[in-house]
Amino acid sequence: MSVPSSTALRRSGPGLPDDVLGFDGAAALIRAWSRGLRPDPDLTVSSWADRHRKLASRASAEPGQYRTARTPYMREIMDRLSPGDATQRIVFMKAAQVGAPLALDTAIPTPFGWTTMGEIAAGDLVYDERGCIARVTGLSPVFEDRACFAVVFDDGEEIVADGDHRWAVWDFTNDQPVARTLTTAAMASRVSIGARGTRRRYAIDCCDPIEMPEQDLILHPYVLGLWLGDGSSIMNHISVHEEDAEVVEHLRACSVEAEFRLPHWRKGRIGNVVIDPTFRMRREDGASLSDCFRSRFVTRLRQLDVLDNKHVPLPYLRASRTQRLELVRGLMDSDGTIGPDGKRCEFSNADRRLIDAMIELLRSLGYKPTVYHGKARRKVFGADGRPSDSAEYWRISWTAYAEEPMFRLSRKRARMRSIENGRPWKSRRRRIAAIRPVPSVPVRCIEVDAPSHLFLCGKGWIPTHNTEAGNNWIGFVIHQAPGPMLAVQPTVELAKRNSRQRIDPLIDESPDLRERVKPARSRDAGNTMLSKEFAGGILIMTGANSAVGLRSTPARYIFLDEVDAYPASADDEGDPVTLAEARSLTFAHRRKVFLVSTPTIRGLSRIEREFDASDQRRYFVPCPHCDAMQWLKFERLRWEKSRPETAEYLCEGCERPIAEHHKTRMLERGAWCATATAADPITVGYHLSALYSPVGWLSWQRIARAHEAARGNDEAMRAFRNTILGETWMESGEAPDWQRLLGLKEDWRAGTVPAGGLLLTAGADVQKDRIEVDVWAWGKGLQSWLVDHIVIEGGPGDPACWQKLSDLLSRTWQHASGTQMTIARLAIDTGYETAAVYAWARQVGFAQVAPVKGLEGFNRASPVTGPTFVDATIAGKRLRRGARLWSVATSTFKAETYRFLRLEPPETSPVDGERFLPGFIHLPGWIDAEWLKQLTAEQLVTVKTKRGFAKLEWQKLRERNEALDCRVYARAAAWILGADRWSEARWEELAAQFAVNESRDNASTTAPQPGRKAQVRRIARSSYMG
Repeated sequence: MSVPSSTALRRSGPGLPDDVLGFDGAAALIRAWSRGLRPDPDLTVSSWADRHRKLASRASAEPGQYRTARTPYMREIMDRLSPGDATQRIVFMKAAQVGAPLALDTAIPTPFGWTTMGEIAAGDLVYDERGCIARVTGLSPVFEDRACFAVVFDDGEEIVADGDHRWAVWDFTNDQPVARTLTTAAMASRVSIGARGTRRRYAIDCCDPIEMPEQDLILHPYVLGLWLGDGSSIMNHISVHEEDAEVVEHLRACSVEAEFRLPHWRKGRIGNVVIDPTFRMRREDGASLSDCFRSRFVTRLRQLDVLDNKHVPLPYLRASRTQRLELVRGLMDSDGTIGPDGKRCEFSNADRRLIDAMIELLRSLGYKPTVYHGKARRKVFGADGRPSDSAEYWRISWTAYAEEPMFRLSRKRARMRSIENGRPWKSRRRRIAAIRPVPSVPVRCIEVDAPSHLFLCGKGWIPTHNTEAGNNWIGFVIHQAPGPMLAVQPTVELAKRNSRQRIDPLIDESPDLRERVKPARSRDAGNTMLSKEFAGGILIMTGANSAVGLRSTPARYIFLDEVDAYPASADDEGDPVTLAEARSLTFAHRRKVFLVSTPTIRGLSRIEREFDASDQRRYFVPCPHCDAMQWLKFERLRWEKSRPETAEYLCEGCERPIAEHHKTRMLERGAWCATATAADPITVGYHLSALYSPVGWLSWQRIARAHEAARGNDEAMRAFRNTILGETWMESGEAPDWQRLLGLKEDWRAGTVPAGGLLLTAGADVQKDRIEVDVWAWGKGLQSWLVDHIVIEGGPGDPACWQKLSDLLSRTWQHASGTQMTIARLAIDTGYETAAVYAWARQVGFAQVAPVKGLEGFNRASPVTGPTFVDATIAGKRLRRGARLWSVATSTFKAETYRFLRLEPPETSPVDGERFLPGFIHLPGWIDAEWLKQLTAEQLVTVKTKRGFAKLEWQKLRERNEALDCRVYARAAAWILGADRWSEARWEELAAQFAVNESRDNASTTAPQPGRKAQVRRIARSSYMG
């Protein structure tokens, strides 16, 4: 290192002794010391963003220099984050964004099959890029005459999108790929790179494995896959290699009997496996002793409708990740191979339906399959001796590694290579092969409630997009006011994704930031995915679910993003917001804390709680007619009924309508004004709805259209309030009037199932001296009927009590069609005498029984999670992972039950449920007032926590609430079975099984109509529900 002259050193460090000034590196030391004494800059965050922030091709639908003038309401919020402002805590409660459009015929995967962009509706369930279920919270109108492009991927998938649609991509222009968020039009200009133009510039991550509930499948997926691949289409025989006798052990592990044979009629090295073989036993004199002519395996194949009709049934395509992987392994053990390199797997078959199913399975597991089509090389001759066209076949190829084996057979599995010796990132990304203009087609966009705003589209399950204030603040800190900074996302995984897609582009796009942050290839790890070290400071990124990350280091700057999505506790160590803010206390008045989020439920929303404690600032804008200042309220947005295109804003001052083209001028002249006195003088709060979206973004017309679409649907209306208005949703937790319910009772015989009930579940509540069970029937639209109320005396300490509960599992209830129904799933509470419940569940098996545990809070996307394996104590012995436990967000189902109880019946009330609203609860005439009081025994109230914050809590109005608890557990059992995710076609198919004649006028009795020919008694077993 060169050393400046002694004179220069003395000017830099007066009073320092010569022996200090003379050592190598003194200049660097003094410069660092001088920087530490430098006061904070006068430049504000918004001014810095206007000068230095580039959005050329990274994280914006509007590339170019950042312009605060585009969103003038953001200026004050950002400037409050500047060191020169005395405010220490800034709270921002906001609406969410709406994405850009896709063609109406774009395929969208859902938990119950495929739909299209044109058919999807608010409230529908889709998947985000993590493989988790997300709800559609907003829809745009259909756009026409837009520039459209066909985006073609290297695996053959093609998606039509308009030029403004945004994609989360990797750009391979430089040596290291860079995460960007680009529009279709921006990418179309240069898709290929390299001297010859043969390298593909952009790639998109494959989705993570799709997480779906475990299904009750009547046939183990591995067994079905093995038979589909190389089994006889009409019987229980499977062809295997003569060296694969071990397949019998794998089949027996799947609870089926199997025999391996080398019959005399075999060809080549082919062996034969018989599953659940038929047999005949004779005595020595030749007389028949016993026989079995029907294979249980064949019976199950017939139930699945795959005999002589090979295909993968839909429940298997929408099964859990483990079940889908087992199905793939069965197919691969029969018709699959592994390449010489040990990583390239292939599956070949001549049945196009099996090929399509395999492709969907692999994509849902996060793989990138490529399909090849061909014909057999050898000639095929007909009966007349003439050659005919050779048979066609398809071959699927993809990369996999030994860490997630594609086989069970040891000879194939042993050839798979470890991921340590491969390049897994190549197999987890799709390259964009071409982007070409196509004739304009109608397009629309949706918004989802995923934290990343990404959702999966296309048959390839491709992730696609749906505030820059925080990112501007991060850039400002690195460049102008260095210091330790902590940025918190809801989860660690989201923090990593945000780092790749937002922070890395932020740094790379700005030369001023790029020269201050250590390069990613630095050996001292100064620039990693979750840590960015720069001169004078460091940026630490973590998730609210990691207590270790939240307490990692003191931080002057704290950025808490999407706080309403944070877990209630970080690793059981306390509130993540409190833990994170504690990191800044050592900096006293110099600290800055920025809390940002879209709100959720009133009483549970963190951001609303913080906003209510602030001075509650609103953005006031002037009327273009009378100059009256006002903040925009949704109730002032008016339009003609069923004509959202007529939407205009009505001024509070002059009552004249304001057209949307005035909005640009109104926003420029607007100002933030406090509307309350802050409980904490160092905190300011801001609220902003989508009504303020600049012209060209979310319009008033689209907001009006979204509101009309949400009417009559509480879930859709909740999403509208949260994501469009930026307001919390108030759960209606007031207990329904039980006396009103007395007048709504319907007349059908106790212990029978009305025609509309197509599925039986039960909820069991264990008490000290009894077990109470309610049996509910479920039908289309999740209408429900109370079928039976059973009290088993004796309590959990009485073996006879458990035996009676076991007998209930095989009991039948008569359906209106004459069919006998059994309980498909019984959910039982484990809160009291947990060990006894686990012991009973293990005894009867977990196929028909689901032990459940109630959790506080609301979780609409997934109110039931699991099962998880928990330890069980049986007869004094602890069994590790001895029981399966489902977790239930009871608040969600209680609120839903109360909402359904408030629905009004039609003027005429047939018990078949045909003219009732979805979710209507049918109550029988035989229930008494006491049961109704138990059903309405709780209400949702707002209480104060020890820290003085408000939260929602269910409180008892009466001592006994067994009816409500049993209802919640039975509802959870229906969720576990997948009833919430069944399509209309699935319900119709189920109704057909019961021979329900929907055209007839159902009477109050369930007995067969006079004159009908007696039918053979049928029993609907729970094994159908898969």
